[in-house]
Amino acid sequence: MIRRASNAVRAFDTTHHTDASYTGPRTIAAVPQRPTLRSICLQEGDTLPTLVGTSQKLFKIRLADSGGHLSSTSYLLKRRYAWRGYEVEGIDQQSPNRIALSACDHEERVVATISVGLDSSAGLFVDALYRDEVERVRAGDRRVCEFTKLAIDETVRSKPVLASLFHIAFIYARRLNRCTDLFIELNPRHVSFYKRMLGFDDWGSPRFDPRVGAPAVLMRLDLDYAEEQIQALGGQPDLGATKRSLYPYFFSAREELAIVHRLRALD
Repeated sequence: MIRRASNAVRAFDTTHHTDASYTGPRTIAAVPQRPTLRSICLQEGDTLPTLVGTSQKLFKIRLADSGGHLSSTSYLLKRRYAWRGYEVEGIDQQSPNRIALSACDHEERVVATISVGLDSSAGLFVDALYRDEVERVRAGDRRVCEFTKLAIDETVRSKPVLASLFHIAFIYARRLNRCTDLFIELNPRHVSFYKRMLGFDDWGSPRFDPRVGAPAVLMRLDLDYAEEQIQALGGQPDLGATKRSLYPYFFSAREELAIVHRLRALD
């Protein structure tokens, strides 16, 4: 279930010339693997473009909330964690405070996923190891959320796909639910990437996480900072060649408005 934000955001109309006819009822955006082509934000009734004269493939970003698609997303998640020797539960879409996003390739194969959790009386997953650290932020009258269960197929080497998943997750948390702070719990070896490419800060010392059988570190991202970076760099993939940041591969402001509209339409 998509929770609505209180403030309406005006969406815009998009028109795509295509002979393809299928997007799927839960498709939010279509993203090229390479940043040479612009992303396509889908509105209700849009069709998925056929890229004439190019071998470029599009990845479809969707809500992972239907039976077969949810099962495929959970399979990818478990397989990728098992490859590292970790155990993880599959995707659970029963909670009204949690959604899962997935990216599918042109063969309808799930190749990436991320989940977004909103704070509630039940708390967040990160509270299990880092409750005191999260409570410090809650005490400042902040609205916290978490990104969990990120997995990417080993065959996918695409910054636009990863950035698109993160940006749509950001839109759900920030635009639709007014979150101010994002937490992630990850293996210490990934810390430098999240600092350098997205601007996360260290927020908790390394601890052993019995849920996956591996060490974990808590990191925090101020979503005010993320919003500033998206506004300055989003929709400009050419900047990715000179800036050590994932933000140039995020959507433009105009594309973001279309995704807000699309997510609300999927409620």
